[in-house]
Amino acid sequence: MMRLWYRFRQLVRRAAETPAAKSQPKASDPPVQGQEGEFRLIVGLGNPGAKYEGTRHNAGFWFIEELLRRHGGELRLEKKFSGVTGRVNIDGYTCRLLEPTTFMNHSGNSIGAMANYYNIPVQSILVAHDELDLPPGTVRIKRGGGHGGHKGLRHTQATLGSAEFARVRIGVGHPGHRDGVVSHVLSQPSKAERRQLEVAVEEAAEVLPWLLAGDWDRACRQLHG
Repeated sequence: MMRLWYRFRQLVRRAAETPAAKSQPKASDPPVQGQEGEFRLIVGLGNPGAKYEGTRHNAGFWFIEELLRRHGGELRLEKKFSGVTGRVNIDGYTCRLLEPTTFMNHSGNSIGAMANYYNIPVQSILVAHDELDLPPGTVRIKRGGGHGGHKGLRHTQATLGSAEFARVRIGVGHPGHRDGVVSHVLSQPSKAERRQLEVAVEEAAEVLPWLLAGDWDRACRQLHG
């Protein structure tokens, strides 16, 4: 059932592409080749299944899907990694992509399995996630740091034994009281807020080539103003 769901998502994503976008050559049309960049594994955090599609907690998945839209490629279910994975070429840099299917609170199991299999050091992992402490439409990047109560980050840190992975923090806003956090992140944003989040994801994808090239300062200046 999970495999059918992700196949359905691929078909929906293709159908949503504009004719102009389809006519452009994509980096993954030929075999995926390229040099290794600053990050070898890019992870989007979220929850699998139709129930959670479009919720704020799935902002990390939106980032991965934006990379696929821009650079081509597809995700396929990999049971040994407890996730759906793919590879893309981004401006000459080859990256592995991962969306864990473990559900948010056990994301580290998937990330750790893939990192161990491909011998990817924690410093070469970039994790995109929803961020309560940033307003919708805001995106920030950082190296390392705490988990801020985010259970996906907490489990990832515990599993990897390190907090030194980089993050793409996609602001979803805070409901104002901690008792409302769960319902906030597991609900869908309004149409206007959804567009704000989409713009933030697009901005993060725009600076990714600079991050892969190691030009962290340039990416920060672009995003952080």
